[in-house]
Amino acid sequence: MRKIIETQSAPAAIGPYSQAVMVDSFLYVSGQLGLNPKTGNLEGDNIQSQTKQSLSNIKAILGEAGYGFSNVVKTTVFLSDIALFADFNAVYSEAFPCNAPARSCVAVKGLPKNALVEIEVVAHK
Repeated sequence: MRKIIETQSAPAAIGPYSQAVMVDSFLYVSGQLGLNPKTGNLEGDNIQSQTKQSLSNIKAILGEAGYGFSNVVKTTVFLSDIALFADFNAVYSEAFPCNAPARSCVAVKGLPKNALVEIEVVAHK
């Protein structure tokens, strides 16, 4: 079974994709920038505030589907600059204080809206 997951508590998709797609017991959450869902603007101009907002958006989408951070099995992180890695990790570790999911983290040349971070997750129940 395939089901589209959407919530107004996270930014609307800014392209032809869904916030998340549930397939059986897996939830695939599209990459989330640190966009404030109320304003559509990036939350702050530093990696800490954008990471917090990205994770908040992910939490809202997970919650809409009945999942939580404890269900996340894999994350993929895109940073605009690998020099942001340590500051990103400090915030990220708050969401996953123990039993962290598998993760890939790469630096990319650019992100939409000149964001500093984008995070996508896969969750399973």
